Amino acid sequence: MDDQLQRLLEAEAHAQALIDAANHERQRILEDALAAVRDAEARFEARRTELRTPFLNEAHARAEQAVAELSRKYGERHRTLCALAARHESEAGEAALTLLLDPTL
Repeated sequence: MDDQLQRLLEAEAHAQALIDAANHERQRILEDALAAVRDAEARFEARRTELRTPFLNEAHARAEQAVAELSRKYGERHRTLCALAARHESEAGEAALTLLLDPTL
């Protein structure tokens, strides 16, 4: 009986040693995974500017293109309005002159 009890105690001690080893291994794996994540985050942070640059360049190019297009469009509109204003000014001058020269109208 003492022999069986001794074997059970040894089996329990062996099982506890296996549990402790597994816990240590699990902790080591977790620490390695956390270290890998920290390294990946650090690499990402280091490259963030590099990754954003092409998108920012494209956005700036599109904005410049939009500004140029709007400037062209509104420049054309400005020239059209100036021409209309000049024509209407001329027509108004002629109408005023006609009224001054022929008050019967």
